[in-house]
Amino acid sequence: MRAASPKTALAALALTALAVALLIWTLAPHGERTPGGDGSGGPSAASGTDLERRITDYTARFGADTGYLPPGRADREAVAHAVGLLLDGRRAQAAARLAALDFDLRTITDSATGRRYAEIADRTDTGPAPRGWGRVYLDLSAPVRWSVQVPHPVADARTEQLGVGVLRGTPGGALVIAGAHRDAGTGDAADVAHRRDTVFAAVCAELAGRGLPGLQIHGFADDSAPDYDVIASTGRATHESRAAARALATALRTRDFTVCRAWVRSCPLEGHTNEQGRTAAARDSTFLHVEFANAVRTDHRAAARAVAAMNEVTTRWQGRAPRPAA
Repeated sequence: MRAASPKTALAALALTALAVALLIWTLAPHGERTPGGDGSGGPSAASGTDLERRITDYTARFGADTGYLPPGRADREAVAHAVGLLLDGRRAQAAARLAALDFDLRTITDSATGRRYAEIADRTDTGPAPRGWGRVYLDLSAPVRWSVQVPHPVADARTEQLGVGVLRGTPGGALVIAGAHRDAGTGDAADVAHRRDTVFAAVCAELAGRGLPGLQIHGFADDSAPDYDVIASTGRATHESRAAARALATALRTRDFTVCRAWVRSCPLEGHTNEQGRTAAARDSTFLHVEFANAVRTDHRAAARAVAAMNEVTTRWQGRAPRPAA
Protein backbone atom coordinates (compact mmCIF):
# COMPACT_ATOMS: atom_id res chain seq x y z
CA MET A 1 0.00 0.00 0.00
CA ARG A 2 1.38 3.41 -0.98
CA ALA A 3 2.29 5.70 2.02
CA ALA A 4 0.69 9.13 2.20
CA SER A 5 2.91 12.03 1.17
CA PRO A 6 4.04 14.55 3.84
CA LYS A 7 1.75 17.23 2.29
CA THR A 8 -1.25 14.92 2.46
CA ALA A 9 -0.52 14.03 6.08
CA LEU A 10 -0.20 17.69 7.05
CA ALA A 11 -3.46 18.54 5.29
CA ALA A 12 -5.27 15.72 7.13
CA LEU A 13 -3.84 16.90 10.45
CA ALA A 14 -4.98 20.48 9.79
CA LEU A 15 -8.51 19.32 8.93
CA THR A 16 -8.65 17.27 12.13
CA ALA A 17 -7.52 20.24 14.23
CA LEU A 18 -10.15 22.46 12.58
CA ALA A 19 -12.89 19.93 13.29
CA VAL A 20 -11.87 19.70 16.95
CA ALA A 21 -11.83 23.50 17.27
CA LEU A 22 -15.31 23.78 15.74
CA LEU A 23 -16.63 21.12 18.10
CA ILE A 24 -15.19 22.94 21.15
CA TRP A 25 -16.68 26.24 19.98
CA THR A 26 -20.08 24.63 19.45
CA LEU A 27 -20.15 23.08 22.92
CA ALA A 28 -18.77 26.11 24.78
CA PRO A 29 -21.26 28.49 26.48
CA HIS A 30 -21.77 31.81 24.70
CA GLY A 31 -23.64 33.78 27.32
CA GLU A 32 -27.24 33.71 28.40
CA ARG A 33 -29.72 34.51 25.65
CA THR A 34 -32.83 36.52 26.32
CA PRO A 35 -35.58 37.71 23.98
CA GLY A 36 -34.42 40.73 22.03
CA GLY A 37 -30.75 40.34 22.97
CA ASP A 38 -27.67 38.22 22.55
CA GLY A 39 -27.14 37.83 26.27
CA SER A 40 -24.27 40.29 26.50
CA GLY A 41 -25.58 43.47 24.97
CA GLY A 42 -22.24 44.03 23.25
CA PRO A 43 -18.97 42.18 23.83
CA SER A 44 -19.24 38.52 24.75
CA ALA A 45 -20.11 37.57 28.30
CA ALA A 46 -16.68 35.93 28.56
CA SER A 47 -14.79 39.18 27.84
CA GLY A 48 -17.23 41.33 29.79
CA THR A 49 -18.55 44.85 29.31
CA ASP A 50 -17.24 48.00 30.96
CA LEU A 51 -20.48 49.10 32.61
CA GLU A 52 -19.32 52.68 33.15
CA ARG A 53 -18.31 53.04 29.50
CA ARG A 54 -21.59 51.48 28.37
CA ILE A 55 -23.64 53.96 30.38
CA THR A 56 -21.43 56.92 29.47
CA ASP A 57 -21.86 56.08 25.78
CA TYR A 58 -25.61 55.85 26.32
CA THR A 59 -25.96 59.22 28.04
CA ALA A 60 -23.48 61.00 25.74
CA ARG A 61 -26.26 61.66 23.24
CA PHE A 62 -28.48 63.42 25.79
CA GLY A 63 -29.10 67.11 25.25
CA ALA A 64 -31.61 69.81 26.11
CA ASP A 65 -32.70 69.98 22.47
CA THR A 66 -33.38 66.25 22.09
CA GLY A 67 -36.87 64.83 22.03
CA TYR A 68 -38.81 63.13 24.79
CA LEU A 69 -42.10 61.24 24.50
CA PRO A 70 -44.13 61.18 27.73
CA PRO A 71 -45.27 57.60 28.42
CA GLY A 72 -48.89 56.70 28.92
CA ARG A 73 -49.95 55.31 32.27
CA ALA A 74 -50.28 51.76 30.95
CA ASP A 75 -46.77 51.84 29.49
CA ARG A 76 -45.00 53.14 32.57
CA GLU A 77 -46.87 50.77 34.86
CA ALA A 78 -46.07 47.84 32.56
CA VAL A 79 -42.32 48.59 32.66
CA ALA A 80 -42.43 48.81 36.45
CA HIS A 81 -44.38 45.54 36.61
CA ALA A 82 -41.73 43.87 34.44
CA VAL A 83 -39.04 45.03 36.86
CA GLY A 84 -41.07 43.45 39.65
CA LEU A 85 -41.30 40.19 37.71
CA LEU A 86 -37.51 40.13 37.38
CA LEU A 87 -37.10 40.73 41.10
CA ASP A 88 -39.45 37.80 41.71
CA GLY A 89 -37.33 35.54 39.51
CA ARG A 90 -39.89 35.39 36.67
CA ARG A 91 -37.50 36.30 33.88
CA ALA A 92 -39.41 34.79 30.96
CA GLN A 93 -42.57 36.70 31.84
CA ALA A 94 -40.58 39.90 32.35
CA ALA A 95 -38.86 39.49 28.97
CA ALA A 96 -42.18 38.96 27.21
CA ARG A 97 -43.72 42.00 28.88
CA LEU A 98 -40.72 44.18 28.01
CA ALA A 99 -40.55 42.98 24.40
CA ALA A 100 -44.19 44.04 23.94
CA LEU A 101 -43.17 47.52 25.14
CA ASP A 102 -40.20 47.69 22.74
CA PHE A 103 -37.63 47.16 25.49
CA ASP A 104 -34.70 44.76 25.44
CA LEU A 105 -33.74 42.53 28.34
CA ARG A 106 -30.09 41.51 28.27
CA THR A 107 -27.58 40.02 30.67
CA ILE A 108 -24.20 41.72 30.76
CA THR A 109 -21.07 40.95 32.74
CA ASP A 110 -19.24 43.98 34.11
CA SER A 111 -15.54 43.69 33.28
CA ALA A 112 -14.57 45.71 36.37
CA THR A 113 -16.30 43.51 38.94
CA GLY A 114 -17.13 40.25 37.15
CA ARG A 115 -20.73 40.60 38.34
CA ARG A 116 -23.68 39.96 36.05
CA TYR A 117 -26.48 42.48 35.62
CA ALA A 118 -29.85 42.39 33.95
CA GLU A 119 -30.13 45.41 31.65
CA ILE A 120 -33.54 46.78 30.71
CA ALA A 121 -33.05 49.18 27.80
CA ASP A 122 -35.43 51.10 25.53
CA ARG A 123 -34.95 49.86 21.96
CA THR A 124 -35.95 53.24 20.54
CA ASP A 125 -32.74 54.78 21.93
CA THR A 126 -30.89 53.38 18.91
CA GLY A 127 -33.41 54.81 16.45
CA PRO A 128 -33.99 58.26 14.96
CA ALA A 129 -36.72 59.22 17.47
CA PRO A 130 -35.87 57.95 20.98
CA ARG A 131 -38.64 58.07 23.58
CA GLY A 132 -36.19 58.72 26.40
CA TRP A 133 -37.70 56.26 28.88
CA GLY A 134 -34.41 55.24 30.46
CA ARG A 135 -32.65 52.13 31.66
CA VAL A 136 -32.59 49.84 34.69
CA TYR A 137 -29.76 47.58 35.85
CA LEU A 138 -30.38 44.80 38.38
CA ASP A 139 -27.56 42.89 40.05
CA LEU A 140 -27.86 39.17 39.36
CA SER A 141 -25.03 38.16 41.69
CA ALA A 142 -27.04 38.75 44.88
CA PRO A 143 -30.65 39.46 45.89
CA VAL A 144 -31.53 43.08 45.13
CA ARG A 145 -31.85 45.01 48.40
CA TRP A 146 -31.43 48.71 47.49
CA SER A 147 -31.39 51.17 44.60
CA VAL A 148 -29.30 54.09 43.38
CA GLN A 149 -31.19 56.56 41.21
CA VAL A 150 -29.87 59.06 38.64
CA PRO A 151 -32.69 61.39 37.54
CA HIS A 152 -30.61 64.07 35.77
CA PRO A 153 -27.78 62.39 33.82
CA VAL A 154 -25.60 64.82 31.84
CA ALA A 155 -27.61 67.81 33.13
CA ASP A 156 -26.07 67.09 36.56
CA ALA A 157 -22.67 66.29 35.12
CA ARG A 158 -21.17 62.89 35.94
CA THR A 159 -23.93 61.82 38.30
CA GLU A 160 -24.43 58.73 36.17
CA GLN A 161 -20.76 57.80 36.72
CA LEU A 162 -21.26 58.18 40.48
CA GLY A 163 -24.29 55.92 40.18
CA VAL A 164 -22.28 53.23 38.42
CA GLY A 165 -19.62 53.49 41.12
CA VAL A 166 -22.19 52.94 43.85
CA LEU A 167 -23.72 49.98 41.99
CA ARG A 168 -20.30 48.39 41.57
CA GLY A 169 -19.28 49.01 45.17
CA THR A 170 -21.97 46.92 46.90
CA PRO A 171 -23.65 43.72 45.67
CA GLY A 172 -27.44 43.53 45.49
CA GLY A 173 -28.17 46.93 43.93
CA ALA A 174 -30.47 48.32 41.27
CA LEU A 175 -29.48 51.33 39.15
CA VAL A 176 -32.29 53.42 37.66
CA ILE A 177 -31.25 56.02 35.06
CA ALA A 178 -33.47 58.60 33.39
CA GLY A 179 -33.50 58.35 29.61
CA ALA A 180 -33.25 61.99 28.63
CA HIS A 181 -31.79 65.34 29.60
CA ARG A 182 -34.01 67.05 32.17
CA ASP A 183 -34.71 69.90 29.71
CA ALA A 184 -35.60 67.63 26.77
CA GLY A 185 -39.09 67.59 25.35
CA THR A 186 -41.76 70.13 26.21
CA GLY A 187 -41.68 72.08 29.45
CA ASP A 188 -40.51 69.97 32.38
CA ALA A 189 -41.87 66.69 30.96
CA ALA A 190 -38.45 64.98 31.23
CA ASP A 191 -37.56 66.30 34.70
CA VAL A 192 -38.25 62.94 36.28
CA ALA A 193 -37.33 63.97 39.83
CA HIS A 194 -40.30 66.30 39.91
CA ARG A 195 -42.91 64.27 38.05
CA ARG A 196 -44.89 61.11 38.75
CA ASP A 197 -45.90 60.38 35.15
CA THR A 198 -42.57 58.89 33.99
CA VAL A 199 -41.12 55.41 33.63
CA PHE A 200 -38.37 56.46 36.07
CA ALA A 201 -40.94 57.35 38.74
CA ALA A 202 -42.92 54.15 38.17
CA VAL A 203 -39.85 51.93 38.54
CA CYS A 204 -38.68 53.77 41.67
CA ALA A 205 -42.21 53.40 43.11
CA GLU A 206 -42.09 49.65 42.44
CA LEU A 207 -38.81 49.40 44.33
CA ALA A 208 -40.05 51.58 47.20
CA GLY A 209 -43.20 49.50 47.43
CA ARG A 210 -41.01 46.49 48.12
CA GLY A 211 -39.29 48.33 50.94
CA LEU A 212 -36.01 48.75 49.04
CA PRO A 213 -34.19 51.87 50.26
CA GLY A 214 -33.15 54.33 47.59
CA LEU A 215 -30.27 56.77 47.24
CA GLN A 216 -30.82 59.49 44.64
CA ILE A 217 -27.80 61.39 43.27
CA HIS A 218 -27.89 65.01 42.11
CA GLY A 219 -25.38 67.74 41.36
CA PHE A 220 -25.21 71.47 42.09
CA ALA A 221 -23.08 74.32 40.80
CA ASP A 222 -20.28 75.21 43.18
CA ASP A 223 -21.55 78.77 43.67
CA SER A 224 -25.03 77.54 44.65
CA ALA A 225 -23.72 76.45 48.06
CA PRO A 226 -20.10 77.62 48.20
CA ASP A 227 -19.59 76.52 51.81
CA TYR A 228 -20.44 72.88 51.14
CA ASP A 229 -19.26 69.93 49.08
CA VAL A 230 -22.41 67.87 49.70
CA ILE A 231 -26.04 68.55 50.65
CA ALA A 232 -27.67 65.53 52.26
CA SER A 233 -31.37 65.26 52.98
CA THR A 234 -34.18 62.75 53.33
CA GLY A 235 -36.88 64.61 51.45
CA ARG A 236 -40.08 63.77 53.27
CA ALA A 237 -39.17 60.21 54.11
CA THR A 238 -39.13 58.21 57.33
CA HIS A 239 -37.32 58.08 60.67
CA GLU A 240 -35.24 55.23 59.26
CA SER A 241 -34.20 57.57 56.43
CA ARG A 242 -32.91 60.02 59.03
CA ALA A 243 -30.69 57.31 60.57
CA ALA A 244 -29.31 56.39 57.14
CA ALA A 245 -28.71 60.07 56.35
CA ARG A 246 -26.74 60.52 59.55
CA ALA A 247 -24.61 57.51 58.67
CA LEU A 248 -23.99 58.90 55.19
CA ALA A 249 -23.08 62.34 56.52
CA THR A 250 -20.62 60.79 58.95
CA ALA A 251 -19.02 58.72 56.18
CA LEU A 252 -18.71 61.82 53.98
CA ARG A 253 -17.27 64.01 56.74
CA THR A 254 -14.77 61.29 57.64
CA ARG A 255 -13.54 61.61 54.04
CA ASP A 256 -13.04 65.39 54.42
CA PHE A 257 -16.23 66.59 52.73
CA THR A 258 -18.16 69.51 54.17
CA VAL A 259 -21.78 68.42 54.42
CA CYS A 260 -24.94 70.47 54.85
CA ARG A 261 -27.31 68.22 56.80
CA ALA A 262 -30.86 69.24 56.00
CA TRP A 263 -32.24 67.62 59.19
CA VAL A 264 -29.99 69.86 61.29
CA ARG A 265 -30.21 73.24 59.51
CA SER A 266 -31.79 74.87 56.49
CA CYS A 267 -29.91 73.90 53.33
CA PRO A 268 -30.42 74.79 49.69
CA LEU A 269 -31.62 72.01 47.40
CA GLU A 270 -33.11 69.93 50.21
CA GLY A 271 -35.27 67.81 47.93
CA HIS A 272 -38.62 68.46 49.63
CA THR A 273 -40.35 68.61 46.22
CA ASN A 274 -38.73 65.40 44.97
CA GLU A 275 -41.43 62.99 43.83
CA GLN A 276 -39.45 59.81 44.53
CA GLY A 277 -38.90 61.04 48.09
CA ARG A 278 -42.62 61.67 48.49
CA THR A 279 -43.44 58.22 47.14
CA ALA A 280 -40.93 56.59 49.49
CA ALA A 281 -42.45 58.43 52.44
CA ALA A 282 -45.95 57.32 51.45
CA ARG A 283 -44.77 53.72 51.26
CA ASP A 284 -42.71 53.88 54.46
CA SER A 285 -39.49 53.25 52.55
CA THR A 286 -36.04 54.74 53.17
CA PHE A 287 -34.91 57.52 50.81
CA LEU A 288 -31.79 59.69 50.66
CA HIS A 289 -31.40 62.76 48.44
CA VAL A 290 -27.73 63.66 47.92
CA GLU A 291 -26.40 66.70 46.04
CA PHE A 292 -22.72 66.88 45.12
CA ALA A 293 -20.84 70.01 44.10
CA ASN A 294 -19.41 70.12 40.61
CA ALA A 295 -15.88 70.14 42.06
CA VAL A 296 -16.58 66.76 43.69
CA ARG A 297 -18.19 65.16 40.66
CA THR A 298 -15.52 66.21 38.18
CA ASP A 299 -12.46 65.32 40.27
CA HIS A 300 -11.63 61.62 39.97
CA ARG A 301 -10.21 61.21 43.47
CA ALA A 302 -12.96 63.21 45.15
CA ALA A 303 -15.63 61.26 43.25
CA ALA A 304 -14.06 57.97 44.38
CA ARG A 305 -14.17 59.15 48.01
CA ALA A 306 -17.81 60.13 47.59
CA VAL A 307 -18.68 56.71 46.17
CA ALA A 308 -16.88 54.99 49.05
CA ALA A 309 -18.94 57.01 51.55
CA MET A 310 -22.20 56.11 49.82
CA ASN A 311 -21.17 52.46 49.77
CA GLU A 312 -20.93 52.46 53.56
CA VAL A 313 -24.69 53.01 53.57
CA THR A 314 -25.54 50.63 50.73
CA THR A 315 -23.50 47.90 52.43
CA ARG A 316 -25.77 48.24 55.48
CA TRP A 317 -28.80 48.07 53.23
CA GLN A 318 -27.51 45.00 51.42
CA GLY A 319 -27.86 42.92 54.60
CA ARG A 320 -31.54 43.78 55.05
CA ALA A 321 -34.36 41.46 54.11
CA PRO A 322 -37.01 43.12 51.93
CA ARG A 323 -40.67 43.09 52.81
CA PRO A 324 -43.05 41.17 50.55
CA ALA A 325 -44.18 42.92 47.37
CA ALA A 326 -47.42 44.83 47.73
